[in-house]
Amino acid sequence: MPILMKKLVLGSCVAALAALSACSTSSPDVIKREDAQRMSQIQDATVLSVRPVTVDGSQSGVGAVAGGVVGAVAGASVGGRREGQIVGVLGAVAGAVVGNAVERNTTREEAVEVIVQLRNGERRSVVQAKGNENLSPGEAVILVSTGGKTRVSRAPAITAPSAASASNN
Repeated sequence: MPILMKKLVLGSCVAALAALSACSTSSPDVIKREDAQRMSQIQDATVLSVRPVTVDGSQSGVGAVAGGVVGAVAGASVGGRREGQIVGVLGAVAGAVVGNAVERNTTREEAVEVIVQLRNGERRSVVQAKGNENLSPGEAVILVSTGGKTRVSRAPAITAPSAASASNN
């Protein structure tokens, strides 16, 4: 394999591994573009408990493939033709294992499980990445559901309408 081609393959694989760090998050502070300007369902609730959890990283195979290609290219450049083939195969296997581990670790995130009680007495559990708000048991919260996903946020303060705005209606 020509040196220029090896560099292009290696660069592509490194770019694929770097892209893994930009995978989606479950953070309550990050809203997906397709969820913007959509009406969401809101439910009032009270926090019963909050505990730290870890959301396991994904293993889509992209890391293993990229690592395998990088390992194969690196290994194939060792020694003569026969040695290069053997080391290339070993490099591909080792690279796939390392690439898979990199993908899993870069997509893992620290999160919280929030158990709430709705006004009707039902209980719900929501797991989401740690956000800017630290929720505590007994605190009033809202559950915001959009497109099958739910996030928990501190309930906004309720204010009475002012006398000026009430007279304008």
